[in-house]
Amino acid sequence: MKILCRSLLTLLLASVAACSRPVPAAKTAEGETANSSSTGVTAEEATPRETLNKTTHNVLDLKQALAKGGVVASTKIESTNPLMQSADAYRTSVAKIAAMAVEQAIQLRNAQSIKDPKPLAYAEFVREIIKPDQPDGIKLPMLPYYQEYAWDEQAQKLVAVDFPARKAEHEKQRNAN
Repeated sequence: MKILCRSLLTLLLASVAACSRPVPAAKTAEGETANSSSTGVTAEEATPRETLNKTTHNVLDLKQALAKGGVVASTKIESTNPLMQSADAYRTSVAKIAAMAVEQAIQLRNAQSIKDPKPLAYAEFVREIIKPDQPDGIKLPMLPYYQEYAWDEQAQKLVAVDFPARKAEHEKQRNAN
């Protein structure tokens, strides 16, 4: 069963990587104050982005993401609307598969340094596991505009973080138009 899961994961990640190119990290609210709304969310952050066949290297530090109003995303399919269930399932599955790929990369890293496999701090995690701008770096599947990946240093795992203010700002923009 493990071999089948790993094979499917490898196939999925290879197909995503082959069909897409890395997307630069999103700009943060600190870098853009001219377009910021009263919620502290920029228009760019509240604008839906393409997710299918898109990847990213952008991973936030969980503590900083939570300080900016983020909440750890649920990994359950909670939608009761039949039309939204498939979107909910896709979103949660993408985050779970990305976390599995990161976990496997960490296991390989720890196996190579079996004498002293230390926990990864955020900077080390990005440099040694995600490896942005390197051909062997992990290309994470793009999440919806209201979510970002974050590194939970305490639990040593990748999580998805929801930003409710982005959803609220998007609804505000939709209603204004």
